[in-house]
Amino acid sequence: MRPPNPDRLRSNPPADNFAIAQLPGLSPQDQDLLAQSGIRTTHQLLAQAKTPVQRQALAQKLNIHLQHVNKWVAMANLARIPSVGIEYCGLLLHAGISTPTQLAQTPPGQLHRQVLRLQINMLQRPDLCPGFEEVVLWIAQARQRVEPQHK
Repeated sequence: MRPPNPDRLRSNPPADNFAIAQLPGLSPQDQDLLAQSGIRTTHQLLAQAKTPVQRQALAQKLNIHLQHVNKWVAMANLARIPSVGIEYCGLLLHAGISTPTQLAQTPPGQLHRQVLRLQINMLQRPDLCPGFEEVVLWIAQARQRVEPQHK
């Protein structure tokens, strides 16, 4: 298992707004459809697809299945967590985590086992699995996003 990337652990979190093309799994055709609707960044996607009604309307406008829009929104939302970003949002989604709230509530050991199993089953590369410490960081940062800060 690899150690956490030191750049991901810095105190100043990276920007959480990514070009739509950076989301994993979006075909060039999907990117073009979104661009034609004025959606070129993850923030724009999240703004136009906040609610189930908005997501349904976007799917109809793009003439695609709602499942695709839901997947893109989930990844864009997960990517807002600094240590997750676009690097791990797809991995988390495939591991069954679809919201920062769900991530915040998942026990680190359980999530690390899920991610490791996924890496082995899909890539047969356990050495590419994020380390336990990185999974703990994902969860801690997700908790900071979903829990109000009391000071």
